[in-house]
Amino acid sequence: MGAAPGLETTEQPEATGRRSRVSGIDRALQVLDYLYETGSPAGVYGIAKAIGAPLSTVYVIIDDLVEKNLLSRNNDGSVWLGARLYHYGLAYARSLDFLDVANHEMHNLSRVSGETVQVCGRDGDHMMVLAMADGPGHFHVTSRVGTRVPLNWTASGRLLVGHLPEAERLDLFKRCAKSSPTGRAVIEPAALSKAAAEALQSRISIQAGESDYAVACVASPVCDDKGTCVATISIVLPEQKIADDPERYTAEVKASAERIETVMGWRSHS
Repeated sequence: MGAAPGLETTEQPEATGRRSRVSGIDRALQVLDYLYETGSPAGVYGIAKAIGAPLSTVYVIIDDLVEKNLLSRNNDGSVWLGARLYHYGLAYARSLDFLDVANHEMHNLSRVSGETVQVCGRDGDHMMVLAMADGPGHFHVTSRVGTRVPLNWTASGRLLVGHLPEAERLDLFKRCAKSSPTGRAVIEPAALSKAAAEALQSRISIQAGESDYAVACVASPVCDDKGTCVATISIVLPEQKIADDPERYTAEVKASAERIETVMGWRSHS
């Protein structure tokens, strides 16, 4: 049986000089992953170059994805993720009880604290914002839902790997620790590994000015019944506020994380 239009297999050179078959599904995923990771529309030529695929192949696949509303085409010819993906994402999110519980608690914490609150998870070597409730004030938070930053830049990033064995944490930070825009993020793997374990043990992690100037974050882990940190809930606020009254914000965010775990039936680990 022939492959569907745009989903035919293609060949790709390997380091050995041989050629391997790359399915059209794999190529389509490469296109979608590239757009997701870069976070902005791109032209067909740029995508083909980035994923190492023949331009003609990428043209066919993109045309097929646009036709199926998995990609949208802008007036300048660039493409971006399509509305169909958004609907799939909504359906997936609805199936996750955890996100429903976390979203409810996130909005409650935002009202109580008067600040922006985020729920974050791990995406490989990065921390990703999964949900967000804006505070009522004018304080501007640059990270939005879908933002991905290196694990060592954030309070949440350290918590998300705090449950891993020490050797695994060290290897992870050796690979992924990067300098932040402010130059204040810790990049030494041993220090990061120790801080991650201690933060998870104390159920609180605070960073100030490491990823953004004058911005602080206080986070608490949401751990499942095995003690694995599956997500974090955090308050994002001006750096001066956490310096003036750290006890208030740490108490509020820890209580929120514990309520999420209680509703999910995960408090047996504590």
